[in-house]
Amino acid sequence: MNTVTVIGSINLDRTIRVENMPKPGETIHTKEIFSAGGGKGANQAVAAQRSGANTHFIGAVGDDAAGKTMLDLLTQEKINLAGITKMTNQSTGQAYVTVDDAGENQIMIHGGANMAFTPADVEAHRDIIETSDFVVAQFESAVDSTVEAFKIAQAAGVRTILNPAPAMEKVPAELLAVTDMIVPNETETETLTGIAITDEVSMLKASAALHALGISAVIITIGSKGAFYDIDGRHGIVPAFKVEAVDTTSAGDTFIGAMSSVLNKDFSNLEDAIRYGNRASSIAVQRFGAQPSIPYKNEITAAEGK
Repeated sequence: MNTVTVIGSINLDRTIRVENMPKPGETIHTKEIFSAGGGKGANQAVAAQRSGANTHFIGAVGDDAAGKTMLDLLTQEKINLAGITKMTNQSTGQAYVTVDDAGENQIMIHGGANMAFTPADVEAHRDIIETSDFVVAQFESAVDSTVEAFKIAQAAGVRTILNPAPAMEKVPAELLAVTDMIVPNETETETLTGIAITDEVSMLKASAALHALGISAVIITIGSKGAFYDIDGRHGIVPAFKVEAVDTTSAGDTFIGAMSSVLNKDFSNLEDAIRYGNRASSIAVQRFGAQPSIPYKNEITAAEGK
């Protein structure tokens, strides 16, 4: 069983379902509205935990109703929450998600407490990081705190996985220097490298640019096509599973969390781990909501047997 520590965002998602996305200035009727647990960090932690990892979380919530809801939900998942700070002067992060009948989404995020926890808050939980197999992070929380977490991890021989989302044009060089694996999508890859992703040749070129920054393993997620990987001179595409998607909100987070739960620390089973993450993601996109859509290990293994 891998021990996975996620540092990042905790959001209460407010989801609105519509037939088609509204045009600028247009007023439309909705089909459904609901709230659920979300935040890229929390989604990834839930995905890892549901796939059998021993999962810890480092982050923050506000001292408000949304924060209580999110702590209750994560407690139900049996995620270790000792690393979560409750902030009295910040609101809990929230995301406003619109999903259309094609399964596409638009998301607006209020960071709140996610952007307010500090490197000192991370340092206070050094022991959690140092006893992990993997530390996973994204860009929905304070980047300087992520840098601190990754530095502690690398010094302790703990592998670091960076999901550079939402895309950031200037990622701190000190963060990339302590990143073992990076998992961007096509758009995020272009933002990071300036190379448009159009085919496998462009993916290899972009991977080379990322390797040049000191990152040993590159995975580029390519939506319904699957995921491209490049590590130690090996590269290829692990195809996605063909399903009818209804909501892609947590697809990437599910992939990363599930993959980290089964990945060997030396990345020796990378292709198999990607395939497992693809299977988990293929189940998630067939359901609505972020955390409610994330599958459990038994569901993933049952799907693999079909």
